[in-house]
Amino acid sequence: MDRPIIAITIGDPAGVGPEIVLKALEDGEVLAACRPLAIGDRRVLEQAAKFCGVHAEIRVVTRPEEGAYRPGTVDLLDLSNVDVGSLKMGVVQGMCGRAALGYIEEAVKLASSRRADAIATGPINKEALRTAQVDFIGHTEILAALTGAHDPLTMFQVRTLRVFFLSRHVSLRRACEMVTRERVLSYIQRCSDALQRLGVSGGTLAVAGLNPHSGEHGLFGDEEVGQIEPAIKEAQHLGYRVVGPVSADSVFHQTLEGKYSAVLSLYHDQGHVATKMVDFERTVSVTLGLPFLRTSVDHGTAFDIAGTGKASAVSMKEAILVAAHYARLNGQGNPPHQLKEE
Repeated sequence: MDRPIIAITIGDPAGVGPEIVLKALEDGEVLAACRPLAIGDRRVLEQAAKFCGVHAEIRVVTRPEEGAYRPGTVDLLDLSNVDVGSLKMGVVQGMCGRAALGYIEEAVKLASSRRADAIATGPINKEALRTAQVDFIGHTEILAALTGAHDPLTMFQVRTLRVFFLSRHVSLRRACEMVTRERVLSYIQRCSDALQRLGVSGGTLAVAGLNPHSGEHGLFGDEEVGQIEPAIKEAQHLGYRVVGPVSADSVFHQTLEGKYSAVLSLYHDQGHVATKMVDFERTVSVTLGLPFLRTSVDHGTAFDIAGTGKASAVSMKEAILVAAHYARLNGQGNPPHQLKEE
């Protein structure tokens, strides 16, 4: 019973979330690493089990402590919030957006009260949220609102590559505008502190360049000279182990090879492309700056194959294992709730 409890949301019921959660929880490696508690709708999971060939017993529990967490079973907190009779796989539905939000809210309650050690989330659909009149664009924004956290950090992890993001879901024009000396300095400090809390110490954080070849001293843009380099120098003066800007066409490979402990990517796709090219299925999103640790698959609801049984559970499995790893690591004198930023 020293295995951490990981609360696992099934995501949008019309997507591949229910299927990949079931498949991941069949894996003995997951059960060896943690006590996985699914949060969703029993009827949705039963339907998913049929089309993906999973024969596990779905055990409905009312508290995490009631879970069996043994092979051949899936322990579930059943919110019973989906009309399966009107559920259409692979189709945007407000009912599913509302249901997915409910699973997240329940997981947050468990983690905030320390009845779960971390959260691993299945994929949700932004259009379904909008159709349900949920005024959030994604998981991170929902989690921030539910916990009162300000601007949580997003970190992608795949193999030995860790990538933080200076901005997330904004236009490319807006992302460039957000590359300011003050913001870059703040993120260097926050990312460095987050690495320490995760137990990643002694390494160097690299800041990616924004322009081709990091601007070539102003030839291809002046953001490096005017904003990024001054922020890095100030952080170094404050004692942070940080270098850069390092050209984006090399910094991610160098970090994967062990030269740096992590990269601060300056916009969404810069880091997303780099991590997914390393291993698309095993890239995991980690949210820091919340009162608990949260990991997630780094893919969407895959409506085009939802309900076919074809979805791969590799990313879901990796998300659960990463959550369990950091929950165990921080359970040794650092409870998960201490992962929040000061």
